[in-house]
Amino acid sequence: MSDTTAYLDRLSELYTKHFNEPVDKIEAIPPSGSDRMYVRLIGAKHRAIGAYSKNKRENNTYFYFTKIFLKHGLPVPEIYDQTSDNICYLMEDKGGRSLLEMVLKEGKTDEVKALYEQAVADLVRFQWVAGREIDYTMCYNTAAFDQKAILADLNYFKYYFADVLKLNYDKTILQEELESWSRDLDSESVKTFMYRDFQSRNIMLQDGKPGYIDFQGGMKGLPHYDLVSLLWQAKAQLPKAWKTHLERHYIRTIQATKEISDFDELHFMKVYLECVLLRILQTLGAYGLRGLIERKPHFISSIYPALLQLQEYVKDYAYLIKYPELSKVLQELVKPEVIEQFHIPTQNPEHPLTVKIYSFSYKKGLPKDTSGHGGGFVFDCRGVLNPGRMEIYKTQTGRDYPVQEYLLNKTRMPQFLENVFGTVDITINDYLQRGFDQLTISFGCTGGQHRSVFAAEQMKVHLKEIYNIDAAILHLEQDENQHERR
Repeated sequence: MSDTTAYLDRLSELYTKHFNEPVDKIEAIPPSGSDRMYVRLIGAKHRAIGAYSKNKRENNTYFYFTKIFLKHGLPVPEIYDQTSDNICYLMEDKGGRSLLEMVLKEGKTDEVKALYEQAVADLVRFQWVAGREIDYTMCYNTAAFDQKAILADLNYFKYYFADVLKLNYDKTILQEELESWSRDLDSESVKTFMYRDFQSRNIMLQDGKPGYIDFQGGMKGLPHYDLVSLLWQAKAQLPKAWKTHLERHYIRTIQATKEISDFDELHFMKVYLECVLLRILQTLGAYGLRGLIERKPHFISSIYPALLQLQEYVKDYAYLIKYPELSKVLQELVKPEVIEQFHIPTQNPEHPLTVKIYSFSYKKGLPKDTSGHGGGFVFDCRGVLNPGRMEIYKTQTGRDYPVQEYLLNKTRMPQFLENVFGTVDITINDYLQRGFDQLTISFGCTGGQHRSVFAAEQMKVHLKEIYNIDAAILHLEQDENQHERR
């Protein structure tokens, strides 16, 4: 029995014990960037999120924070049950759609704005109210966002973005400026609970109400940073008027909260604007490492909106940047020719690009061309280790979580897909710019059951995430009705 099968069995046992019904279906949830693994467990009447992590200290921090936040009525997932070793735990499902997904699909509507207002008000309660009770020695990684942590974020930008782009600057002077800036920020007296990753992708929606996840990395730090993370999230691209309104809403909520006294609004906003630049630089560093160095498409696609935000910041707040060498670097980065090289074209609603994705078995031949254009991509997945050779996976497909986890963690499928995405993206970018309307992408393996199915599903997700293209997908060996599904 594999590790994955073992922990899925343990999570299923927790589900059956809590809900008194068996698990009918297990759905994969994309990994969050850590070693934690999540699945959605679905039965006849209930559903829940199952989590698995061998990092017991991180798990215990999550349990501890959850207890405090629930005590204060904050909508975080309730922990239903956990195994005796604290490795597996079952928790409330706060929905499968994030606020980020909603704003990207529906735009800047009044309903979306109201959800941001609620999130801002809840953030005050996380930081200034519930945060008062937190024992920061319970933090699993670091207890405080101090000078070392701030400088690490700034150096992330310097090493993984500015240096990768080969910007010309005085490295000694810039390092001295970043060290000085990190000391100044650390000296700020206002410190609260700092969520650390308070972004719209961590705000889940269920019945029109927000729920909050992924707070186990919290620590004591600058409350300004969390507000910046929400309002200046590159992918969301909130309008300037919205950001101003939501900043005011945050401050009014603080002023109306009886537990908070001696709040200096002017000083708060000064530090807040410094944290805006800090956060933008930190995200550019992350995108540089994951995108420019590791060549992960999702992070490459995030560079352009992040640079647009930096351009907006430099235009409006250049006078606040008191470090000459840093200012010189930023002025270089916001030049149109630098920003434009990271621009990714989007769909033209009047002339959309139709993409069809197939999985197939080489034993039965390639998919037939139905477009009339010919061409398209055909990728051979047979060089990736075949889970179908293992007895436990023979009756499953690339749609099943155990197979997906095996392919992601026990084979070279991630490297294979990164190269596939990079190759396809060249053509997608060209087709969108030239107004082409058809593209076919096919994945084949021996039986058309595991590797090709998984690769096709991942390509569909990639095209939606990067280009907002809703590709049609057909698994020739799996879809019995042989009809394309959306």
